[in-house]
Amino acid sequence: MNTAAAPSTQQKAVVIGGGIVGVCCALSLQREGFAVTLIDPAAPGDSTAKWSCGQMAVSEVIPLSKPGILKKIPGWLLDQKGPLALRPSALPGILPWFVRFLACARHKKIVEIAQDMATLTEQVYTDYAPLLDKCADKTLLGERPIIEVFDSPAGIEHEKPHLELRHSLGFKSEVLDAAAIADLEPALAGKFRYGLLFPDWRAVSDTKGFIAALTQSFIDQGGVRVRDQVKFIDEFSGRATGVTLDSGERLAADHVVVAAGAGSRRFFSQLGLNIPLEGIAGYQALLPQPQVQIRHSIIYADGGFCFAPMTRGLQIGGTIEFAAAGSEPNFKRAEIILEKARRVLPQLRTENLEFGVGYRPFLPDTKPVIDRASRLGNVYLAFGHGQLGLTLGATTGRLIADLASGRTPAQNLAPFSARRFALFGETA
Repeated sequence: MNTAAAPSTQQKAVVIGGGIVGVCCALSLQREGFAVTLIDPAAPGDSTAKWSCGQMAVSEVIPLSKPGILKKIPGWLLDQKGPLALRPSALPGILPWFVRFLACARHKKIVEIAQDMATLTEQVYTDYAPLLDKCADKTLLGERPIIEVFDSPAGIEHEKPHLELRHSLGFKSEVLDAAAIADLEPALAGKFRYGLLFPDWRAVSDTKGFIAALTQSFIDQGGVRVRDQVKFIDEFSGRATGVTLDSGERLAADHVVVAAGAGSRRFFSQLGLNIPLEGIAGYQALLPQPQVQIRHSIIYADGGFCFAPMTRGLQIGGTIEFAAAGSEPNFKRAEIILEKARRVLPQLRTENLEFGVGYRPFLPDTKPVIDRASRLGNVYLAFGHGQLGLTLGATTGRLIADLASGRTPAQNLAPFSARRFALFGETA
């Protein structure tokens, strides 16, 4: 515990959302001496990040809104088997989001976003270290880098401008040939001749287990986790005083953190927020006994999915789908992923497979909101991490703890302000 920075009298904090960002916020506040209650209706580890590839993608700072994205939208509508699909029924509701999204596709804006995101991702391992040090399992974060493979040299050539931007920001990558790919990953020997190695990326041993272990560490250190949902934030005279749960129970708090991913939207009206946050579906297939040994987390760029070896099996996923709010999951997307994976590794065994979906909380500029709410100054906002929730969990937690403790964060948080969307004629 950082006793030097701890409040003189123990204050109470409530964190809404028990996923990776929420639990990291809870742990960071706990390290500062706050008495923390973490609230989530699901079991520990059963969150959006569970159904992710589990990568610490430190150089994944390039936004989704890359040049030429507008031309691809018709294809997303027509090809529901592609790595990124758009359900036609979703288009009317998501159109305003897409307008903002396309506004970020200019080169100057892409460079700006990448520079902003790099200020967060460069601190990932430093920020996770003290949180993981308190966990009993010391193998939660692997040591092996990440591999990306391509069907042809055109794939690497297409990535060249993004690689150059990443390199300019201090991130590393290495080009791999067929021999290097086979040496690193024997299961892929003879299958790919073109690849990249990201030596500064890592993968967790298991996405569900990673979050569950951090949650248990939080509880072991005196934290309280309540399995319920917050109905609304209690307030008096311009400040939050606690929360009321769906069960009717009220919990007093000096500080409240909203870190519920796409579920954070339920508090926007009360907090006076008008933020274009969308939950974009990401599908995964889990093979408990794949009968194929995969050593590294492997991105298959042209296939649009990732092989992610975990302690509970081989997870295969990464496909993205834009669907209308409240739509039922389309697990045919997961079946498509599995079909593509078996083309690469026909020997994969699929007995007892499990499909899953996580709704990534995306903002049009692919940057999260890390901020203090304007209307209630003791409410802090930590959501919108898109595909980087796992990567940025600990860093976000540190920054939220800085704000709650009255310190000025080392990073400039202006690029992650909730008010940045006022540029589109809105208020926050």
